[in-house]
Amino acid sequence: MAAIVCGSGRLQWIRRLHSEAGAVGAGDAPHIQMARRKGKDGDGYPLRFRARMTGRATNAPIVAVLGTGRMGSGIARAIARNGMPLHLFDIRPEPAMALAAELGGVAWPTAAEAASHADICISMVPDHSAVETLYRGPKGLIAGIRSGSVAVDMSTVLPSTILSLESSIRSRGAGILDAPVSGNPRAAATGTMTAVMVGGIAADFERARPLFELLAKRVFHVGPLGSGAAMKLAHQVVIFGLNEALSEALVMAELAGIDRAVAYEILSSSAVAAPLLQIKRDAFLRPESTPVAFTLQLAEKDLRLVSEFAAGLGAPAQQVLTNLDIVLKAEADVGPEADYASVAVHLRRAVQQARRQ
Repeated sequence: MAAIVCGSGRLQWIRRLHSEAGAVGAGDAPHIQMARRKGKDGDGYPLRFRARMTGRATNAPIVAVLGTGRMGSGIARAIARNGMPLHLFDIRPEPAMALAAELGGVAWPTAAEAASHADICISMVPDHSAVETLYRGPKGLIAGIRSGSVAVDMSTVLPSTILSLESSIRSRGAGILDAPVSGNPRAAATGTMTAVMVGGIAADFERARPLFELLAKRVFHVGPLGSGAAMKLAHQVVIFGLNEALSEALVMAELAGIDRAVAYEILSSSAVAAPLLQIKRDAFLRPESTPVAFTLQLAEKDLRLVSEFAAGLGAPAQQVLTNLDIVLKAEADVGPEADYASVAVHLRRAVQQARRQ
């Protein structure tokens, strides 16, 4: 099935990139060129690439982003911003087509087709079930990924999810990494996410590292495959612990007669200041008008994963269980699609309700 090529200008030539020629010209986008050489398996792969301050790239890898939700769309925007050829897939065709039109990329009807055109395949989907659906089956990423490329899953899942895919990916002659991130959609779109936490063998990591460096301020090779997923779950313990603590602190200050914005400014300037306080400032101060970045429903999913992972390790997780209980109550109060910072909204409502009784 043919791809849907959207937009005009720098990426319209993508359909012609996979000719048999050793060096592929950029067609009507002369500032992008693919430099290829033959590997042991006979397939071409990018030698290197360099993103310039102009947002254009030379020797750029072709990237597929599979999953065009909030974070996936942000990552796609950062990739397009750096001039890299971009292929897209989502189980919902319309968002992928709209994003392709916006960015001048290519939307494909199946994950296999998107993967077959890429040097690096980034997947960013909500949970284990979505990863399995995306990767497996005759139309999945595994069926289409080509030898010499690298599959990079950035979803927040258990290490076992990515490990279960390894043998199938490697049987295709491709590499595999788990590389969850710390950041929000805005940071993803501007290439300023706080960190990428990568698990996998060194050779696969080195092939993808230049791309990671365009997406985040820090890139960590944590260890073997699955290590990135494990570190992301540990990271979420602190994220949600801080979120609940910040919510309680703000409500307490407000009940004591302190202006919410003043209280937030003091906290974000104090010893407890963290990047999260800057990132979530608007969500806490103006929850009614700030776009949702990460839902309570996803917070619940992550906390359940952390609890399961901790139990398997025999690690303490009392705070995690407490935070999960609070998130569940907030979901019931303000709805599962509200931003996870709306825990503070729930706590305010709980106080008001208690006072009315």
